[in-house]
Amino acid sequence: MIVHLSDTHLLAGGALLGGRADTVAALDQAVRQLQRIGAGIDAIVVTGDVADLGEPDAYRRARATLEPVATSIGAELVWVMGNHDERRAFRAGLLDEHGGDEPVHRVVERNGLRLISFDVSVPGWHHGAVDAAAAAWLSDVLAEPAPHGTVLALHHAPIATPLAVMDVLELQGQDMLADVLAGSDVRLILGGHLHYPTNGVFAGIPVAVAGATAYTMDLSAPPRELVGIDGGRSFSLVHLFDDQATTSVVPVTDAPVVSNLNAAFLAELERLDRAGRLDRFSRKPAP
Repeated sequence: MIVHLSDTHLLAGGALLGGRADTVAALDQAVRQLQRIGAGIDAIVVTGDVADLGEPDAYRRARATLEPVATSIGAELVWVMGNHDERRAFRAGLLDEHGGDEPVHRVVERNGLRLISFDVSVPGWHHGAVDAAAAAWLSDVLAEPAPHGTVLALHHAPIATPLAVMDVLELQGQDMLADVLAGSDVRLILGGHLHYPTNGVFAGIPVAVAGATAYTMDLSAPPRELVGIDGGRSFSLVHLFDDQATTSVVPVTDAPVVSNLNAAFLAELERLDRAGRLDRFSRKPAP
């Protein structure tokens, strides 16, 4: 299982985003919820815009929040560059690396599954791009299949969005990316950037976009308005099976419980055969 987080948009000193959104508290809440999941998480993938302004302290805060929980549950922590991130500070704060403005591509393998962090950010700009050098790098990595296939993680998800003017900030070079992915072992593409959870298909490969923990785009806003709201935060859970992948949205909230089939009830079901489970759980009560 993969925990897919995106768009934390942390600021130095834990400052409120836009003077209103507490992105630190939102990430803390997300961590409390994924700690409840605990065992079974193979990787935590953060698909970009970790920091809002690329500040070193923002990366320190993100790492200090997510690294301990990843270590405690034995999960890989995969960081992906976003358009709000700055490569030098990103490298130093999250990866203990030093370098210039060259792309931050990384590859890790977990139990035979390859996870690729693919940097499509463009320094000084908010759109994304796949250029010839990035395509060549990815092609080289994908030349040899992984035992259980590959998950490609990038910030600018290559799918359409109904949000006004967001096409200006989309991923350029999509044809080049599609050519590289043709015939590869990539099973799923993970993305962020849009600030709402959505799914699509690119080059025949499923695409899953995680909702942001910072704030959410309001898709019910008037057609010619781009509105972000202080609410609706979420992250996603990704399950990879032999022949398919599923994604599930987890609201980031401490909401009242209205239903709870607890461990005792599940244990009761497990003691029954299939017919007994159907009778106990599926049969409707008589009117």
